[in-house]
Amino acid sequence: MQETILILDFGSQYTQLIARRVRELNVYCEIHPFNKIPPLGSHIKGVILSGSPFSVRDAQAPVPDLTAIRGKYPLLGVCYGAQYLAQHNGGEVMPSKIREYGRANLGFIDQSCPLMQGLTQGSQVWMSHGDTILKLPKEFQIITSTSSVKVAGFQIANEATFGIQFHPEVYHSEEGTKLLKNFVTDICGCSQSWTPDSFVDTTISDLKRRLGNDKVVLGLSGGVDSSVAAVLLHKAIGKNLYCIFVDNGLLRKNEFADVLDSYKNMGLNVKGVDASGLFLDALKGISEPEKKRKAIGKTFIDVFDKEAKAIEEVKWLAQGTIYPDVIESVSVKGPSATIKSHHNVGGLPDFMKLKIVEPLNTLFKDEVRRIGKALQMPAHILNRHPFPGPGLGIRVLGEITPERIHILQEVDDIFIRGLKKEGLYDKVWQALAVLLPVQSVGVMGDERTYENVVALRAVGSTDGMTADWSHLPYEFLAQVSNDIINKVKGVNRVVYDISSKPPATIEWE
Repeated sequence: MQETILILDFGSQYTQLIARRVRELNVYCEIHPFNKIPPLGSHIKGVILSGSPFSVRDAQAPVPDLTAIRGKYPLLGVCYGAQYLAQHNGGEVMPSKIREYGRANLGFIDQSCPLMQGLTQGSQVWMSHGDTILKLPKEFQIITSTSSVKVAGFQIANEATFGIQFHPEVYHSEEGTKLLKNFVTDICGCSQSWTPDSFVDTTISDLKRRLGNDKVVLGLSGGVDSSVAAVLLHKAIGKNLYCIFVDNGLLRKNEFADVLDSYKNMGLNVKGVDASGLFLDALKGISEPEKKRKAIGKTFIDVFDKEAKAIEEVKWLAQGTIYPDVIESVSVKGPSATIKSHHNVGGLPDFMKLKIVEPLNTLFKDEVRRIGKALQMPAHILNRHPFPGPGLGIRVLGEITPERIHILQEVDDIFIRGLKKEGLYDKVWQALAVLLPVQSVGVMGDERTYENVVALRAVGSTDGMTADWSHLPYEFLAQVSNDIINKVKGVNRVVYDISSKPPATIEWE
């Protein structure tokens, strides 16, 4: 089995970031809820305990069972994880007299400790905790301190068990990657062999073994995830992969033809299905976002099921599910049912009777792109911005009509083409346009107008879990706004969204 670092999640906003930093070291890791520890074995090389929004003093604080872990595997507690180890073993954790959030600097560093080797005195770290460890159990030894936090880190004597009260996974901890590398390579002994090429080889081999001569159907969207999943499957089972691309009437301008054309040279067996009329009929009179998603989802399943049944003896449904979707569906905080109800993680209507294969469900989005690059896939597919399953259906706020979809397609086309022309597209994680359910007064020539408002949004991110608005040049925004108002009939006002995620989301619905 693949050598693995196990990350136990206590609900921290930074848990996925820990995993990403470990993956960047070419070490495979998995996140599991603290109360659902997977089977342990020799493939587990070490365990990391995440932070948490809870205090270890709370009555409802997470309490993991570490009986099979502590002393048997290298163990690193981060923030809450460190405080839990101290409190649970007889130490004392109390509310901090000064709330410790933000930058701090390591003063004392025990260079003899393998976790701290190579870190420099004064190194900046990121604190984010309301409690602090005031008293350590007798067998615990301080390995690092800051000016205000005496126990910034500890090691249990004669044990590969460590705790730190800062977050090495965040960008502000300057030598955080070095500390994590010390843990996963020197202490846990990981070989750093988990690379895109090794993933491709292993996954294709596993797919061949698992699928044999069975037929597999895959719903293509033109996006990165489904495209990379398709190429991996094609390399494993060839002609037994049947791809279906459904036009739901909610795609970008010319997208149906463009996407089909882009797959022509990739050797994939793709069938395009124009079902736009069915989707628009299903959406008539619906304005509420969740009802729109459900109508789109139900119609897609109906269309896809009909097409899948036309393929004789198909046994598997392939999905481009990626790791953040899986994590959210089994997180400590429970499934994000209303945030991402258009994701289908491991579940299908019973009547479809297909087994599911998800070759990318252990990867983050940037890792999917690296796999696609290793597969020598075209850059225009790999660098495509994320596009939601419901498409423009969740970007036309309010009721969806053919006319409103057409307006948004034209606006979106001007915005996206403008970004590409000015060399800004690849500098942005995701860009989109939203048609608002409001109208505003305007003046065109000598006439007073009362027309639609559109919002443009562009964000920077690494995985979509958090995002900040992109500071696009004012001159560019002015030109795009001018082009939209002059060229798209029915729009007389353009606004730019400068909200971050959180508290906002990237999409508006």
